[in-house]
Amino acid sequence: MTDRTRIEELIADLRQGPLAARRAATAELGTGGEAAVEPLIAAMQAGDNEVRWYAARALVQIGEAAIDPLLAAMRAAEDRDFRRYATAALAGIGEPAIEPLVAVIESADADLQPFAALALCRIGEPAVEPLLRLMESPDPKTQERAALLLWKMGEPGAGPLTEALEAGSRSANNK
Repeated sequence: MTDRTRIEELIADLRQGPLAARRAATAELGTGGEAAVEPLIAAMQAGDNEVRWYAARALVQIGEAAIDPLLAAMRAAEDRDFRRYATAALAGIGEPAIEPLVAVIESADADLQPFAALALCRIGEPAVEPLLRLMESPDPKTQERAALLLWKMGEPGAGPLTEALEAGSRSANNK
């Protein structure tokens, strides 16, 4: 589905349609691929939280094609509600979003870092290895951000964090 008119009709259903129309629009937009990404993000930015929720669900269905545009929109927007729903979409996309989210943590992007951290925590175990790699960074601040994030993950991250710290301690003692 790349028909701009159809996408606009479906976005209108997200904004004002009855429940059944909103659900149907979400499902159809979710199969819309890259052509639906920007209109969905625009709907999230201009809509209320209910519209944001439906648009985020459609973006999750679209998947990887939505990651970079979502991150770019989050950088440009200061609306915390929009950012929260975009974060939920990134978390819902899951594994394909891990590396771009880890890059946000590594770059210490102060505006997006809390949102990236939340998404990575929601993704959970698949994000552990990339975060453990960040702990090997020569930058102590990056190491600290990665360690804190692994700790915040709870069980999926805390065990590997402890093992990494113990291995680092053993390695330092052997020098």
